[in-house]
Amino acid sequence: MDLGLDGAVAIVTGAGRGIGLAVTRALAAEGARVVAASRTITPELATLAGGGTVEAVVADLTDPTVPDTLVARATRLGQLRVLVNNVGGVHPRPGGFASVTDDAWTATFQLDAMTAIRMTRAALPALREAGGGSVVTVASVNARLPDPVVIDYSAAKAALVSFSKSLSKEVGADGIRVNTVSPGPVATDLWLGDGGVAATLSTAGGADRADVVGGAEASMVTGRFTKPEEVAALVAFLASDLVAGNITGSDVVIDGGLTAEL
Repeated sequence: MDLGLDGAVAIVTGAGRGIGLAVTRALAAEGARVVAASRTITPELATLAGGGTVEAVVADLTDPTVPDTLVARATRLGQLRVLVNNVGGVHPRPGGFASVTDDAWTATFQLDAMTAIRMTRAALPALREAGGGSVVTVASVNARLPDPVVIDYSAAKAALVSFSKSLSKEVGADGIRVNTVSPGPVATDLWLGDGGVAATLSTAGGADRADVVGGAEASMVTGRFTKPEEVAALVAFLASDLVAGNITGSDVVIDGGLTAEL
């Protein structure tokens, strides 16, 4: 399907690996020119950048000055039409709520909410100048399925969904669509890598990592983790004015049937 993104300028944050890398690859395949921001330039991202349509940029989105720099970089390529907020991370809290300090709460909200809020604020003038565009923010199924093991992460992602819904009502008249995508467990290092959710929970609970992964898989009616490429395809769909031009203020869940809400 042609998404009408050929020549469109996009910014993707957290583009070095996992979902962000997959989104960068998907948008580039549709012909978009992508400014791919990552704290480190991974070999995979460097390979994409070698193709000519992706510009890899070292960027720490927790630095409040970085969003304006990324927008300036993108607008040198043309009119900015797409922003994908993907930066985020999770630290399981097997010690429960009492183990989460004020500093930990602040750090989580800085990483999982404020990075997207600042990036969106910086991008809006350029999107308005372009006559409209799309902001897609990667949230989490934990926004609607709060989990005490990730209590601060759940709260930050819920804030992102609410923020995006509110903003969509303000900027819709400018032709700017604002949506969120909420994945369940995704087959990336965040869940499956060393130091990821499965490893942390298995260590804390004295369980085998494979059993933790198996339990997560069993909680989804599809019996498997979502692939990052599947999330990326959904993000690219929402980024497209051609096929999703009247979708805004939505939170689209991709979780293998994990949640049971109507």
